[in-house]
Amino acid sequence: MRRRTFKTNTPETFQQYRIGWGKRLFDIIFSLLALIVLSPVYLFIAVLIRLESKGPVIYASERVGTGYDIFRFYKFRSMYMGSESQVGKLSALNEYLIARHKNLIIDEENRCPDCERLGTNCSPLLYIDGAEICENWYHEIKRKVKSEPTFFKVKNDPRVTRVGRFIRRTNLDELPQFYNVLIGDMSIVGNRPLPLYEAEKLTTDQWAYRFMAPAGITGLWQTKRDRFKSEEERINLDNQYAVVSSPLFDLIIIIKSMPTFFRKNNY
Repeated sequence: MRRRTFKTNTPETFQQYRIGWGKRLFDIIFSLLALIVLSPVYLFIAVLIRLESKGPVIYASERVGTGYDIFRFYKFRSMYMGSESQVGKLSALNEYLIARHKNLIIDEENRCPDCERLGTNCSPLLYIDGAEICENWYHEIKRKVKSEPTFFKVKNDPRVTRVGRFIRRTNLDELPQFYNVLIGDMSIVGNRPLPLYEAEKLTTDQWAYRFMAPAGITGLWQTKRDRFKSEEERINLDNQYAVVSSPLFDLIIIIKSMPTFFRKNNY
């Protein structure tokens, strides 16, 4: 597949960024060894997937990575066939949308201006997650957050197969990405490559710095104890890695990422 570049209005320097030779050499050696050593695991997972549900073992999709390059991104298939068409039906369960509502409601800076002006409640009080909010301001907040979040994640996603839950919980579904690393689409450490519809929302200068870093299997965001963050926190972590990344920092991230393979995820 010929390499394409995602169309943006960001500076040309974002699109010219390439991985340094030292990091690239490490990626080739690490990924090649991983593909050889883990080949029995690949075979075992492939058999489990085929026994449980119809469809290809490997799921391939277009993702946006380093410098807005578009490439074919590989994972073990963890969902039933046709699951992508159900995203719209599950949009209300998106954890990033739920977090956005919760953060706006409990944020003291989002107090109702009418209540502040009157010195009393302008409408009946509601109690949400232990916080008080007047009914008028609650509906105003709901109006403000109608736009879809950048990222999509559903807790206990019903589209995921039983084998899929296991390989997601242990991150074994990510193993085919060592091939992406070997051919140069990704790096071992970097920012997660995004689907096209997510990358399209991150083309402003404020957020585009994340694309100045390599697309990676693991990264700074994955090392946090609580892997779920708001979309703003996640993007800020991606931008931070793009600015401060170094070989030593990559090594620290790899070491800190190891426990996450055994951490329970509600996928």
